[in-house]
Amino acid sequence: MTEAAPTGDERLDAAPTGDERLDAAPTGDERLDAWVHGTVQGVGFRWWTRSRALELGLVGSATNTADGRVHVVAEGPSDRLDALLAALRSDATPGSVTTVVDSRGPARGGLSGFVER
Repeated sequence: MTEAAPTGDERLDAAPTGDERLDAAPTGDERLDAWVHGTVQGVGFRWWTRSRALELGLVGSATNTADGRVHVVAEGPSDRLDALLAALRSDATPGSVTTVVDSRGPARGGLSGFVER
């Protein structure tokens, strides 16, 4: 005997309840905010950062700021954020990084993919 595919009404029963949020970050994930200083605009830095973040399975963004910095926001497991931060501070980046100022906190969720802005 084969089971029928769930109908629309049956799928609603599996929807999250009031205490669950669709955009909530998985438990234990963190958020990294990093402001990267140096020659980091117009050199492929955001694309490079996006590639590293996706390789690490992180979500977030890399955004040019008006003052010439790049603001990197990433969420995911702490060890993967550590790896991204180490990459941002490495000699392997495009351009020339002089300083990376970072802060950490709990993940806020609501992010998907990793985008360049």
